[in-house]
Amino acid sequence: MKKYNLLFILIDDLGWKDLSIYGSEFYETPNLDKLAEDGIIFTNAYASSPVCSPTRSSIQTGKYPARIGITNYIGGKDRGKLKPPENIEYLPLEEKTIASYLKEFGYKTYFIGKWHLGEKPFWPENHGYDKNIGGCSWGMPKYGYFSPYKIPTLEDGPEGEYLTDRLTQETIKIIRETEQPFFLFLSHYAVHIPIQVPERYVGKYREKVKKLGLDKLNPFIEGENFPCEHKKDLKVIRRIIQSDPVYAGMIENLDENIGKIINVLKETGKYENTLIIFTSDNGGLSTAEGSPTCNLPLREGKGWIEQGGIRVSLIMKIPEINIKKSDFPVISTDFYPTILDIVGLPKIPEQHKDGISILPALKGQNIKRSLFFHWPHYGNQGGTPSSAIIYDGWKLVYSYEYEKYLLFNLNEDIEEKKDLLNKNPKEFKILKELLWNYIKETNAKLPEKNG
Repeated sequence: MKKYNLLFILIDDLGWKDLSIYGSEFYETPNLDKLAEDGIIFTNAYASSPVCSPTRSSIQTGKYPARIGITNYIGGKDRGKLKPPENIEYLPLEEKTIASYLKEFGYKTYFIGKWHLGEKPFWPENHGYDKNIGGCSWGMPKYGYFSPYKIPTLEDGPEGEYLTDRLTQETIKIIRETEQPFFLFLSHYAVHIPIQVPERYVGKYREKVKKLGLDKLNPFIEGENFPCEHKKDLKVIRRIIQSDPVYAGMIENLDENIGKIINVLKETGKYENTLIIFTSDNGGLSTAEGSPTCNLPLREGKGWIEQGGIRVSLIMKIPEINIKKSDFPVISTDFYPTILDIVGLPKIPEQHKDGISILPALKGQNIKRSLFFHWPHYGNQGGTPSSAIIYDGWKLVYSYEYEKYLLFNLNEDIEEKKDLLNKNPKEFKILKELLWNYIKETNAKLPEKNG
C-alpha cells in the first residue's frame, strides 16, 4: 500500500469548455491550468449522467446509475409524452463507498460541500466519511452563496461570507491538521445556480465583454418549447457564446480557491504525495435557468445526453505518472478502482463492477472499452428520455420519446451534426447490441407511455 493522500475535487455543473486550458477564451483559470501542467489533462472524459445525483452516486460506488437506481437528480419528478421510471431517492447504505473502503485501511475520510444523495439517514457520515461539512440533501444553496447559508451541516459564517471561500477554508484546515493519509472529497456547490459571486470579481469581465465586442452580440437563441409538462409553455434558451460576467467571476473565484488549496499542500510538504482528481458532475448549464455558460462546439448541456451534457473536464495529478495528456475514454465509475490501483489496495469488483482502473492505459496498454449512459427522464433543461453507448469513437443514441436511433462518429464529428446510421450498418449493429446488453445487465428501468 502506498500511503498517498487523496484529494477529489468535484465541481457542480462545470462545462467541458469552462476552463481556459480546455479552450475558453472568456473565463480565466490560471491555477487549474497549472494543475493540468503538473498532472494529466484528459480529452475524452465523461460524467455518467447529464445531471448531478446519478453521477455523484456513480463516483461513490463505482456503479452505473442505472444499476443503483438513481437515474435522475434526487427530487426530480418531471413528466412529458412519456412517464419516466421511479427514481431511488437515496444512496443505499448497503453500498460500500470508496470512503468506506479506504477507511478500513487507515484513511481519515472527509466530505466537504454538496452531497445530494438522500435525506439525513443517508448523509456522508453514514457512508464512510469521518467528518461531513456542508453535505446534506440539498442540490444547491437554497438561500444563496452568501452567509447565512442555513445549510444544516455547516455553521453559518459572518454575514456576507461567500460559500466557495468557506468550503475552501474548511478544506485547508483539514489539510493542515491531518497527518495520516487522508481521503478528502471536496464537492463545491459552485458553479450551480444561483449565479452569484462577490462583486469584486465581476467588473473585469464586464469590461472584457466590451473589449471583445461581445456586448454587440446576442448570446442567446430561442428554441423549441420544453418537452416536460411543467415547462411546456416555455422555450429552451440556448447560450451560444461565453459572455456572462457573473458566471465568469464564479469560475475565477473557484480557480482562485483551488489555487489556495494547492499552495497549502505545497507549504505542508504534501503536494508531491497527493493524488488530485478534478472533474465535474455533468456538463455546463447552457439551455435553461438563465443559461449561464456555453459548451460549443459540444451540443446542448446539462440535462441532455448530447456531448455537452455528459462530456466533462478531467485533470488528474498522479504521483509517479508523468504523461501530460490522455485521450483514453474515462467515466465516473472508473475513479473507485483507479484510486485503489494507484494506492495499491485490493480491488473489490463486486462493488465497483462498472468501472475499470485507467492506470494500465496510462502506462501504455491498449485497452478498448465502452461507456454507457442511461437518462430515462425529462430534465429541467430540455433533454428527453434517452440512452447512449460510446465505443471506439462511435456514439449511438436511442431516443425513447421518438423511438429513434442516431449514430455519430465522435472522432470526426464532436458536434454531433451528422447522423451516420444508414451509412454504417456494421457499427450500428455492434453498438446497438452493446447498448441493450447494458440496459438488460444493469436492470435499467425504462420510461413508459404516459397514459
